[in-house]
Amino acid sequence: MRIRIVDAFAERVFAGNPAGVVLLDAFPGDGWMQNVAMEVNHAETAFAHRLPEGADADWALRWFTPVTEVAMCGHATLATAHVLSTTGAHPGPVRFATRSGVLIATPGADGSITLDFPTAPLTRVDAPDGVAEALGSEPVAVFDTGPDVGDLLVELADEKTVLGLSPDHRALGAYSERGIIATARAEDPAGGYDYVSRCFFPNVGIDEDPVTGSAHTALAPHWSARLGSDDLTGLQASRRTGLVRTGLRGDRVLLTGRAVTVIDGELLTP
Repeated sequence: MRIRIVDAFAERVFAGNPAGVVLLDAFPGDGWMQNVAMEVNHAETAFAHRLPEGADADWALRWFTPVTEVAMCGHATLATAHVLSTTGAHPGPVRFATRSGVLIATPGADGSITLDFPTAPLTRVDAPDGVAEALGSEPVAVFDTGPDVGDLLVELADEKTVLGLSPDHRALGAYSERGIIATARAEDPAGGYDYVSRCFFPNVGIDEDPVTGSAHTALAPHWSARLGSDDLTGLQASRRTGLVRTGLRGDRVLLTGRAVTVIDGELLTP
């Protein structure tokens, strides 16, 4: 079977967030998919198969990190939609049946893809004891992002603070189900983005995720409320970096980005 590596939320190769994509006739055992994700060793590997006519969605989709299955993944969904669109397997909008409900991906005429995801419910909480020490900076505000995202969103003083973080990854795992989203307002409003973030997910085997679509379902409502606009652009400032355009639409968030196929090969494991 074919396996592809796709850089998602990227304008060029070796940027954004790489994801494995495997298209199947049906889902095999969970152990096999977990082993393939471990072998690929990217933040997520997506597995998808076509659903029969008349189903509530077009394709079933699941995501695995190298150590566990996750309930939501933006960049691997974008990568899968890119593969379906560019190979002709499913041109046009595609509905994915997932653990987070039906997620829709719509290719644009300019080559971008827009994902329609549920908006994360944000609840302001007190900063947990020790989180400032583990992160390496004192929070301005802390929010729980709800069960689908499973992170703490931590707003910091400024962009320079976010860029300079060198956290204790092991210690961060004590504070949420998946990890920590660290964010701040962009220092230069003319720089092409409105806010900056970094994402640390030690509990799913990812010390720092390059570009995280699911995190932007929480970042979008947070910064839309703060900045007074429903349509913003976020920069995830990992080593690879990536831009995510976000559109807040009530209980849904539109996440727009591009993707590039880097590797197209054959998976030999039975």
